[in-house]
Amino acid sequence: RQQAVTVGKERREAGTIGDDEEHPHVENEMMIDEEQPVLEAQTSKAVEERLLSKSEFPPIEPALSAGAVPLLVQFTWCLTNIAAGKPEETKALLPALPLLIAHLGELSAGAEQCSWAIGNVAGEGEDLRNVLLSQGALPPLARMIFPDKGSTVRTAAWALSNLIKGPESKAAAQLVGVDGMVDAILRLLKRSDEEIAMEIAWIVVYLSALSDIATSMLLKGCILQLLLLTFRIKFQKVHWCACKCLRSEHRVLKKEAAWVLSNIAAGSIEHKRMIHSTEAMPLLIGLLSTSPFDIRKEVAYVLGNLCVESAEGDTKRRIIQEHLVSIVSGGCLPGFINLVRSPDIEDARLGLQFIELVLRGMPSGEGSKLVEGEDGIDAMERLQFHESEELRVMANSLVDKYFGEDYGINE
Repeated sequence: RQQAVTVGKERREAGTIGDDEEHPHVENEMMIDEEQPVLEAQTSKAVEERLLSKSEFPPIEPALSAGAVPLLVQFTWCLTNIAAGKPEETKALLPALPLLIAHLGELSAGAEQCSWAIGNVAGEGEDLRNVLLSQGALPPLARMIFPDKGSTVRTAAWALSNLIKGPESKAAAQLVGVDGMVDAILRLLKRSDEEIAMEIAWIVVYLSALSDIATSMLLKGCILQLLLLTFRIKFQKVHWCACKCLRSEHRVLKKEAAWVLSNIAAGSIEHKRMIHSTEAMPLLIGLLSTSPFDIRKEVAYVLGNLCVESAEGDTKRRIIQEHLVSIVSGGCLPGFINLVRSPDIEDARLGLQFIELVLRGMPSGEGSKLVEGEDGIDAMERLQFHESEELRVMANSLVDKYFGEDYGINE
């Protein structure tokens, strides 16, 4: 889900209504050879529909006793799967949207299924989201996460996250304005149900990305502390799984584990410290020198991110010297210098960026000696005539700044 505008849709597996013998397909006009029970069922259904739609006092209780709700759920299930289809198939549901929205306020399985269908429609695109919002889908859908009903809450939260995502902020502002919504979000994030917490977290992502008012209200509710606490608990599981994958013989598992860690390492200083203090560090440093190029690249991102604080814009990021010294002492520098020699431009850029950190951040000017000792000067000089202007400028600037005419005079 990128920048609160990606499209996500799910298809719910439709259950089997019954055997073909119990529910035969009947054309509207071809009823001559049908068995009597089938004809009676059709007649009964037609009478029920007429009574419920035309009568001043519709016999709702008899209809419920006759099994109307299970039929409604099955019909809505069909609509849910249609909504998960191609764009033109999803748009075919436009006439049914008011009816789906009307059922959201009910405390029944039909309401949950309607929310699933609406979530699929909302996931198709901004135009359909605007239609749902204009028809009043958001308030009843939001209220569905208030009761403590597991599957209903999860489905409604997923549908809400599809409904409020960007680029417009109007829906996010409307959602956070629903009475009790912020309290419900905080309460559900604290629950032990991971699936519900995950869907609620996506709502938080979109609210914080699209509405300053929503962000302010969530911060006042101490959501930041709650998310950090949740991350600390979950990180232990993530770390254990990531280390296991890094040790695996499967190339894809190693690469994906390194990718996950690189994303975490790009976060806050606390995230960086969590990774730096784990047994993943020697594994990552070893993989930097011994793995295929695609894994080396992901590992380089992890190690590089661990050595600098996050920064916005073009600001030069402050070095976390403790991490840098530890990682360099662990033996990673040869691996980064080998990246500089790589024909891949991104690999070479990663290598140069880390060399710059070493030259700038190692204490007592030790970085220059370390880089020279690993033939880093030769690796950078090979780039002085590279086709990439970016690499040429980076390499020549580092050589001129740290290994110029005055280099080594004091010694």
